[in-house]
Amino acid sequence: MRTRKSERGTRNRRTTFDALFRVPTSAFRVLLSLTLAACGSPDGPRVTVTIPAGATLDAAIDSLSANRVLGHPGLFRLYARVRGLAGTLKSGVYLLRQDESWSDVVATLERGRGVEQRFTVREGLRLVEIAQLAQAQLRIPRDSFVDAAEDSALLAGLRLPQAAPSAEGYLFPTTYLLPLRIGGRELVRVITQQFSATWTPEWQARLDSLHFSRHELVTLASIIESEVRYDPDRPFISAVYHNRLRRGMRLEADPTVSYAYGRRLKRVWEKNLAVRSSYNTYLHAGLPPGPISQPGRASLAAALYPANVPFLYFVAQGDGKHIFSTTYPEHLAAIKRVKELRRAARASQRPGR
Repeated sequence: MRTRKSERGTRNRRTTFDALFRVPTSAFRVLLSLTLAACGSPDGPRVTVTIPAGATLDAAIDSLSANRVLGHPGLFRLYARVRGLAGTLKSGVYLLRQDESWSDVVATLERGRGVEQRFTVREGLRLVEIAQLAQAQLRIPRDSFVDAAEDSALLAGLRLPQAAPSAEGYLFPTTYLLPLRIGGRELVRVITQQFSATWTPEWQARLDSLHFSRHELVTLASIIESEVRYDPDRPFISAVYHNRLRRGMRLEADPTVSYAYGRRLKRVWEKNLAVRSSYNTYLHAGLPPGPISQPGRASLAAALYPANVPFLYFVAQGDGKHIFSTTYPEHLAAIKRVKELRRAARASQRPGR
């Protein structure tokens, strides 16, 4: 049957239009499969997946598939290559959901943000105590952490003062988010870098006006940290030590004696004061060779900005607060008062009262 010329032109135009916008059945099915597979499930159980350093995209996909994060590894491989994951893949230990959405998987592996664990360094802890925590919580051998914290080459690379025999005092107290399986050297690096990040230009200017080195300041701050139980006392305790240093008096700080013993003493007795150590400030004038604990921001600020008071002595009360004195007779009277309060407290706790 013949058609008119005008009808033939219309049919040709329609055929051309359909050809331009027709999606082949096979390609449509692939596109549909990719779309459905990429959606994932928000309720799948979480699994840990390790992507080793230097792993290829194919090796990473094998690990993801083996842990059932991916249900269609072949299709995901195509999706990942389109997204450019082959060139941005980062190693690490990741916590992912089984049947995770593909976009989330790619975004996670590109960012390199793997499983993180919290690790808290409290104010006043000693290096060996942090090492014990690292062993218990991070599975870092205690000796591995201590060796790293005493490695002079590592400390120099971290720009710690040359006078620092270890990272003691520079392991800044705060809570850290750390990757799984972090090593001792890397942990020392992370914590000391936080100290450097905390130190401000204002503090440096103040340090220069005091004619202190940073190491001396951190050492003083660590003693203040070890003495304080009542926060408002910090600048006054700092003032006592600054005043003693200016007069050439021995600091006579009990925490330095405890540190000299290499363990925490529940109480420093008269017999303990004779321990032979350069850290014993009852025997040696001036500051000890280095910090005795990790000072927090408040103690660093107190060491930099002591209260403007003439105090030279203090004694701790049972509630952690201190009585401050300017003269030695005043100090002896304060000690007598504290002893009387302790005796009265013990007497009130005896049975039958």
